[in-house]
Amino acid sequence: MAEDVKRVYAFGKDAQGNNVTEGNKDMKGVLGGKGANLAEMAVLGLPVPPGFTITCQTCMEYANAGNTWPEGALDTIQEYRLDLERRIGKKIGDPTDPLLVSVRSGAPLSMPGMMDTVLNLGLNDRSVHGLIEKTRNPRFSWDSYRRFIQMFSNVVMGLEGDLFENAITAKKLERGIRNDTDLTADDLQALVETFKGIFSANVSAEAHPELVVDGAVAFPQDPDTQLRLAMEAVFGSWNNPRATLYRKQNKIADDLGTAVNVQAMVFGNKGETSATGVAFTRDAATGKKEFYGDYLVNAQGEDVVAGIRNTSPIAELKHTPGLEEAGEELERIFDLLEDHYRDMMDIEFTIEEGRLWMLQTRVGKRTAAAALRIAIEMVHEGMIDKKTAVMRVAPEQLDQLLHPQISKTAVKNVIARGLNASPGAAVGEVVFSADAAVAAAEEGRKTVLVRWETTPDDLAGMIAAEGILTSHGGKTSHAAVIARGMGAPCVCGVEALKIDAAKKEVAVAGTDIVLHEGDVISIDGLTGEVMLGAVELVEPEMSGDLGTLLEWADEYRRLGIRANADNPADAQLSREFGAEGIGLDRTEHMFLGDRKQIIQSFILNEDEDVRTKAVEALFEAQSGDFYGMFKAMDGLPVIVRLLDPPLHEFLDNARALDVQIAKLEAAGADEATLAEKRALMDKIDGFAEQNPMLGLRGCRLAIVYPVLPRMQVRAIATAMAKLVKEGFDPKPEIMIPLVATVNELAKLRAVAEEVIAEVEAAEGVSLKIPIGTMIELPRAAVTADEIATQADFFSFGTNDLTQTTFGFSRDDVEAEFVPQYLSEKLLPYNPFATVDPGVAKLVEMGVTFGHEGNPDLVCGVCGEHGGDPDSVKTFHALGLDYVSCSPYRVPLARLAAAQAAIADME
Repeated sequence: MAEDVKRVYAFGKDAQGNNVTEGNKDMKGVLGGKGANLAEMAVLGLPVPPGFTITCQTCMEYANAGNTWPEGALDTIQEYRLDLERRIGKKIGDPTDPLLVSVRSGAPLSMPGMMDTVLNLGLNDRSVHGLIEKTRNPRFSWDSYRRFIQMFSNVVMGLEGDLFENAITAKKLERGIRNDTDLTADDLQALVETFKGIFSANVSAEAHPELVVDGAVAFPQDPDTQLRLAMEAVFGSWNNPRATLYRKQNKIADDLGTAVNVQAMVFGNKGETSATGVAFTRDAATGKKEFYGDYLVNAQGEDVVAGIRNTSPIAELKHTPGLEEAGEELERIFDLLEDHYRDMMDIEFTIEEGRLWMLQTRVGKRTAAAALRIAIEMVHEGMIDKKTAVMRVAPEQLDQLLHPQISKTAVKNVIARGLNASPGAAVGEVVFSADAAVAAAEEGRKTVLVRWETTPDDLAGMIAAEGILTSHGGKTSHAAVIARGMGAPCVCGVEALKIDAAKKEVAVAGTDIVLHEGDVISIDGLTGEVMLGAVELVEPEMSGDLGTLLEWADEYRRLGIRANADNPADAQLSREFGAEGIGLDRTEHMFLGDRKQIIQSFILNEDEDVRTKAVEALFEAQSGDFYGMFKAMDGLPVIVRLLDPPLHEFLDNARALDVQIAKLEAAGADEATLAEKRALMDKIDGFAEQNPMLGLRGCRLAIVYPVLPRMQVRAIATAMAKLVKEGFDPKPEIMIPLVATVNELAKLRAVAEEVIAEVEAAEGVSLKIPIGTMIELPRAAVTADEIATQADFFSFGTNDLTQTTFGFSRDDVEAEFVPQYLSEKLLPYNPFATVDPGVAKLVEMGVTFGHEGNPDLVCGVCGEHGGDPDSVKTFHALGLDYVSCSPYRVPLARLAAAQAAIADME
């Protein structure tokens, strides 16, 4: 631990009303987001229940020591606990007037719902009676005790939550009541005994000998034991499966740790003048400037996010009898916090018998649409400047806006409505479990995850599903918050859905509709509609807030942004998304479909006449394609890569042909037919290579079959000449792939220049076509100074450069061993998704050496890394001229490039 970082920091006031807070909002790396913001609110003079924060660094010390407390840590925590008790004038576990505390997690970066919390700690068989005596409220006291046992058992001991929920349900059935709030003090006292029995029956004495009393496991009565086990559970939750998956999904480092916040409890379940809620200073789904969120009367905070009761909208709070003053004060605090942080804030609060307490604030998670609107409106309001607005929106969020929405003209069969929790449209098969969603995704099937309400353990299924649909919970429930954070459409709180997960069916109240697993539905996270069957979806448009923010981004970025596109339609889409040209046109994609037979006839026939006809047919097809591409990108560069893959990729599958021959033999086919098939099999086998990605492909293919590059260059030049004559401004560039030596490039450049000159003479036009190469081999990068003497541009093919640098097969490793490498932290991330530092060094070397060989060299990247925001920032730092990516990632790259440039200014 760093010498200047303490293990524990206090926040809140002392008994005399003096603020003793030791932290602030800039200490998230030490206190975690929750602890830092609790400290900041206390500094601002807001009503914050006092407490203390155990640092994230202590968490990592504990974890790295095999879940063993570092020397002196428990002594320091005890000092701060005693200080907290002095400040409040109560003791944890006191049998006459107990102090109850919450034990909450708080990572440096927001991870909502991923880690653990324990509430009402300090209650036991004696102190519950002291609480009854002090509050004169037996129902509240027994309710708090049963909640503590239930949460402690689940969070700390790992017992299934259903064990306790089933007991509550049984008690309600016994009493003939429907709601938890209808349970009496006697009912809750009985549940406490039931819960203790569940605890004793399910906790291992061998694993927890400290809990054995008179030969049997008993629920811990000692507050010291309760607190230590709760703190250990919160620390341990940093590495639980859902938290680990969330960090992986959101690229959060594993070595940050979580803080633990021990805070005096305040109670929203003390009757009709008490409440609890979660709210945002603006609408987290749309960005509209209005208070947004949910609250529950006579409830604790976990009730709101767990979705076990349907909530009321936050706007009604100041109109609720007994809560009016607290509601007015909360709205004033909303404005104060938003003005202080200059951002939309997420707030947790409790009202105890009419008095407002602030339990948390943090910059709120929001949908992409909301992020854009909030950033732009805050600029217009004078709260932030354009640079800040551009930095506020995560490039990955734009994915939410760049995928289909429900068409305005779609025919919809709306069967139910709920809360519009996270915008976007989803169409898929109904599934009722996270495991089913994951399994369907692995099979390539799209699903909608239908749940009573999601829990953090459902995260893998929420990621796998196209959308999420719940029958309970409000706009701040787990499903809503997580869905918004990852850009998934979500409709929640659809009360009409009566879900029977065991039978894998859901009935729609008021109708005779029953949906079974596998039935197709559609949901609209913008309207809250649930529709039977699949509805028509439409592509997004680059307009409104998205267009505005990207225009601002373009004012700051230095990197050019191009697109990878192989047909006129994708080229046009790229241009609409703001691409400044085509950085990669993969011509082999133009050989597929009906044209596959043409290239096959070239490959498999030795008759020169047949081959000549095939080449002419390919020329006609390619010149037409290039004409459309160049026209769509008129005035902008289009880099055409000559044929790259090995020829066997255009041939029939040898294994399938072998099976076909065996079936023909079994059916008694004539010998002539069999002989023809066997001859074809021999030819296909003749093209097989042990390692085709390192075999006859790229420039090697062009050298061995010179007719192919001549045909392609002629098609490029002919299409350009035709457009020039029509008054257009086509700007094609020719890229020669997979060069390893300057001699390869020199030979093929000469061929291309010769063909271009022939077309110029034949068409009577002057054609200026730059010729460059793709740098995708380590040798090319380290000899870039030589290669650049024959190149007008370099385009780094980082997919193959990663493959050849690591010696990984990109087609195999992601399924075979990369997941294990990631889980064991042998790799920090998938190098085919985000550019590896070693590969980046080769790119840097290629850029530096390349400019030594040709000072006017243009350098870009055309691998899929060009659309990864983290990689884009790396390429900006390396001084490249542009990146190229798939059309739908062009807006992400534009924003990431701007953020890289702004970061350089600061």
